[in-house]
Amino acid sequence: MPLLEVKNLTKAFGGLMAVNDVSIQVEQGEIVGLIGPNGSGKTTAFNCINQFLPVTSGDIFFKGQSVISLKPHQICLLGIGRTFQVLKPLARMTVLDSVTASAFCRVNTIKEAQIEALKVLDFCNLDHQKDKLAKSLPIAGRRRLEIARALATKPELLLLDETAAGLNPGELDEAIGLIKKIRGNGVSILIVEHIMKVIMTISDRIHAINFGQTIAEGTPREVANNTAVIEAYLGEPNAQG
Repeated sequence: MPLLEVKNLTKAFGGLMAVNDVSIQVEQGEIVGLIGPNGSGKTTAFNCINQFLPVTSGDIFFKGQSVISLKPHQICLLGIGRTFQVLKPLARMTVLDSVTASAFCRVNTIKEAQIEALKVLDFCNLDHQKDKLAKSLPIAGRRRLEIARALATKPELLLLDETAAGLNPGELDEAIGLIKKIRGNGVSILIVEHIMKVIMTISDRIHAINFGQTIAEGTPREVANNTAVIEAYLGEPNAQG
């Protein structure tokens, strides 16, 4: 049984079909990449998985249980954590307090939450910045803080939405290392990413969508060589102008 099974997911906004009959599976211990051009429906799919958006049709199963009737916080408690494409740190809180707030989802006292938060900050190499205001971190630090906040909920499956956006080459290598370390710690990952160095390096399998529909799936090599994927990113081979 897959850890996550998205079955024939469809999400429509009026007459716009943002996600159209997409099926994705994530096995325990896997990193699965979800790729596609801007506007292809990747973040919408994420928002349906953790029910920020209700599905139009289809179903989503986590550990064999349908989650489409649950609230986002209930899905988090089941074991699905996520980051967001647009960073919105708790600006007036310190880094430690921001992660402590997330840790309350699993513990009952501030002392327990702070202990868990400190463990996560150390894991994400943010412990030396724990007393800084979240809004003062550079982009790479804020990306790591977003991951730390998600990890503090102790997920079994982590949804990463463009967690490498805006990073320089050195920071990309660090991000790749952190993602691998998260998987090594027993967390399965479904990741949306535009930076091919990241997605091709870390993914066991890749699922590609365009205009809300699946166009390819397979190993990184198979997907990278797929004609439909190449055309989606680069345009028709013989297009003029």
